[in-house]
Amino acid sequence: MAERRQELLCATVEQIEARGVDSVRIGDIAAALGVSNALVLYHFSTKEKLVAAAFAHAAERDLERLGRLMRRRTTAVRRLRAAVRWYAPIRPADGWRLWIEAWAAALREPALRAVARDLDRQWKAALTEVIAQGVAAGEFRCPDPTIAAQRLTALLDGLAVQVTAYGGALSQARVRQWADEALARELDLDRTALTAAAARR
Repeated sequence: MAERRQELLCATVEQIEARGVDSVRIGDIAAALGVSNALVLYHFSTKEKLVAAAFAHAAERDLERLGRLMRRRTTAVRRLRAAVRWYAPIRPADGWRLWIEAWAAALREPALRAVARDLDRQWKAALTEVIAQGVAAGEFRCPDPTIAAQRLTALLDGLAVQVTAYGGALSQARVRQWADEALARELDLDRTALTAAAARR
């Protein structure tokens, strides 16, 4: 049953990315897996519960990857740059459509709002912790790691909307450049120093 539930959640995420929250139907998810609507509803009694669980599943997946990046045995600068570059919306297909759909649906659905808020909180907390570690280790200066994490997240979320909603509005190179420049500013480094520090083990 656990394996079937995982399959349903993964299929729902794929269908949301392809069709959007409002357009996806129980029948679409059932058809994608070759199962009956009744089986989907056996595991999730309503579409709303299935969608909320699918977003929670996607959030757990993203947080696991973030955790792996942040636990690497290397400098804080290297971990931060790796995390920011992973989070940065280099391509529209980088999973951002799912989260933009989540933000929109969260305006109407309290369960989705809770999932999106928790993911945002945990992402900012992880960035804050590693920035504070880098300050303590003398790698860089940052007077307020919490505010720095909030500014970085706000920039990357905004870039995601530009890249995903307005394809071609920003090049991959420009997104990388702005992400690196923002991180460098928050760490009181210039971009050259950031690149050099990130290259060191």
